[in-house]
Amino acid sequence: MARAPDSSQVNDLLARHDFPQAFPLAVAWTESAPRSPAAWFARARGAFGMGRLVAAHEAVDQAVRLGAGGPDVALLRAVINHRLGRSSDAIAALQALVQQRAPNALDAMFALAEALYRSNRREELEDLLSRGGDWLQDSRAAIFTARITARTDRGGTIDRLESLARSDAPAHLRRIAGFDAVRLLDADAQYRRAFELAVFLHASTGSVFDVEGLLEDARAQLALLERGRPWFEPSIPPQPGALLVVGAPRSGTTLLEQMLDRHPAICGIGEYEGIATLGGELLGRGMWPAGLHQLERSDAHRLRESYLAGTLISRRSGASWTFDKSLMTWRHLPAVAAVLPGAVCLRMQRAARDTAISIFLGNFHPRAFGWTRSLDSIRSVIAAERALAPRALEVLGLSHEAIRYESLVESPREHMERVLSRLGLPMHEATLTPEANRRTVLTLSHEQVRRSINRSSIDRWRNYEWAFDGTWDTLDTMER
Repeated sequence: MARAPDSSQVNDLLARHDFPQAFPLAVAWTESAPRSPAAWFARARGAFGMGRLVAAHEAVDQAVRLGAGGPDVALLRAVINHRLGRSSDAIAALQALVQQRAPNALDAMFALAEALYRSNRREELEDLLSRGGDWLQDSRAAIFTARITARTDRGGTIDRLESLARSDAPAHLRRIAGFDAVRLLDADAQYRRAFELAVFLHASTGSVFDVEGLLEDARAQLALLERGRPWFEPSIPPQPGALLVVGAPRSGTTLLEQMLDRHPAICGIGEYEGIATLGGELLGRGMWPAGLHQLERSDAHRLRESYLAGTLISRRSGASWTFDKSLMTWRHLPAVAAVLPGAVCLRMQRAARDTAISIFLGNFHPRAFGWTRSLDSIRSVIAAERALAPRALEVLGLSHEAIRYESLVESPREHMERVLSRLGLPMHEATLTPEANRRTVLTLSHEQVRRSINRSSIDRWRNYEWAFDGTWDTLDTMER
C-alpha cells in the first residue's frame, strides 16, 4: 500500500485555501487509507475548493459512511447540497446548526442567509435579519442587509456597498459588495459609475489569467478541424440523455435552462463540472486534442459512466434528459464527440456587445474566469468561441440546434418546439413560463429568470456605447 501523505500538510494547505495542492494530496491520502473518514473529509474540502461539487458530494458522503460527523461535516454537506440545487435540505441542516449554537454557527448563519437569498425565500431572509443577533456585527452581514434595504433605501444601500467595495475588507467580500452595487447602479441608469466601479473591482480583486493559453488551445483545435473531417472515431455506441449548452457566459443559457427544466422529461443540473473534468483527464493523459484517436474503448466507456454518474446526483425523478449548463463545453467539443456520442448540443449565441457588457459587469470567479476582467480579453474569448464552436459541431457530426437569444425571446414557442423535437419529446406549455420555475438558480441571472420572458436585456450595450470601439464590428457577422 502506498505511503499516506502527511495529514497535517494536507490540512494546512486546506486551511490556507491552497486547494490545487491540497486536493491531489487528499486523493492520495484516501487511496492509501480508504477507511479513514478524516482522509475523505479532507478530499471533500479540497474538491469543494476546486469547484468540483459532485466529487465533493461523493467524498463527504463516504466520510459520513465511515463515521465522520460533527458540525464541520454537517456544514460542508449542507453547503454542497445547496450548490447542487437541494436547497430545502441544505436550509434545514443549516437552521439546525444555528439553533444548536454549534461552534461554527456563525458560518452556518451566513450560509443559511445565502441559501435563502438564492432560493428566492426573501421573506425568510428578512425575518432572519429582523431577529438581530451578534452575527449582524460581522462585516459579511452588510451584503445581506443591503439586499433587503435596496428596496427602501436604494441610494444609501449603493453608497454603503461601494464603500465596502473600496475598503480594506477581504477581497472576496469587497468583490461581492462591489458587484452588487454595480448591478443596482446599472438598474438605476448610473452607467458611468457602474462601469468605473467594475473597472476598479476587476483591477483590485481579479487574478492573473493565461488568456493566450486558452486561445492557443482553441487554435490547435481549429487547425485539426480545418481538415474537414474528424481525426478520431467514437469507440463506444451513442447513448441519449445528455443535453449540453454550447455558448459563452451571459448568452441566455440560464433562461434556456429554466425553460427546458419545466419539461417533465428534462432536468437542469446547473453548471456541472463533468465536462471540465473529462477534458482535464484527457489533457493529463496527453491525448488532448490531437491524440483522441488513441483513446481505448474501455477508457471511453469509463469516462462516460463517470460523467453520467455525476449527472444522476442532481437529476429529477422521471427525467430522461439532463441539461448541463457548463460554460466550458465549447472548449471541449472533441471530448464530447469521443466520450458522449448521442449527446445533443444547444448552440447559444447573443449579440457580442450585449454578451460582453453583461460579462464585464458580472461577478465571475476571478481565477476560473479571469479573462472576464477586461473588454479586450472578453472580445478575444468571444471571437475564439464563435470561430471554434460551430466548426466543431459541424465537422464532428454532433447533434445540435442553434439558438439566438434575441430570437428565443421573440419566438419562444418556435424554439421550444424545435429543441424538443430534436430530443424526440412533445411540446410542453410549461416551458414558456420559466418564471414559474422554483428551482434554485446560482448563476448571475438568478434574478432575471424570476421574471417572465422579456426584451429588457436586448441592446443593453448601448448604455455603454462609449466603452466599445470598431474592433467589435466583425463579431456579430460571425455565424450569421
